[in-house]
Amino acid sequence: MRVVIAEDLALLRDGLIRLLRDTGFEVAAAVDGPEAFLEAVEEHRPDVCVVDVRLPPTFTDEGLRAVVAARRSVPGLPVLILSQYVEQLYAAELLSDGRGGVGYLLKDRVSDVADFVAAVRQVAAGGTALDPEAVARLLLPGAPEDPLGALTRRERQVLALMAEGRSNGAIAAQLGVSSSAIEKHVHAIFKGLGLPPSEQHHRRVRAVVTYLAA
Repeated sequence: MRVVIAEDLALLRDGLIRLLRDTGFEVAAAVDGPEAFLEAVEEHRPDVCVVDVRLPPTFTDEGLRAVVAARRSVPGLPVLILSQYVEQLYAAELLSDGRGGVGYLLKDRVSDVADFVAAVRQVAAGGTALDPEAVARLLLPGAPEDPLGALTRRERQVLALMAEGRSNGAIAAQLGVSSSAIEKHVHAIFKGLGLPPSEQHHRRVRAVVTYLAA
């Protein structure tokens, strides 16, 4: 599984290279800037990318802007954002476009190497790996105390499996029911969480974000 890393801190970049190589990944490129990242994506077409938010030259949101641009040119490109910060403008677009695997982890909350590697693999497989604290602040300001209160036990169970990145078919197989039954549960989840159809946001991702924040 090939990975491209974009991290400006040399020590952290080297640590990520060693960690990912030691756990079975092929590091196709490890760069320190947004332009080099976009070039590496075009050249290597990686299975997953690990990208810091703040890259040169201004160290604000260059990494996120580069990721959004990369996913426009390579739809569904799996990307795991690894950052010390929650940047709202481009992160909202990244998390709500609904195309392929996506993750957003805060560096100071990654306390277990195995969990981090599992998150990279989950994103590469098309799933999500979202830090509840980061995403709650990003997309759910003023959320109710119990945003899942309107859901039934079965709907919460389906939503938990959605949060693992599973498709409706995979959830149906896990629960031993039909795919049409899961589709009904998913629509009920959207209704219970107050997520109407929208061209700006992907309801499945928003539902997962709500579950993780809760």
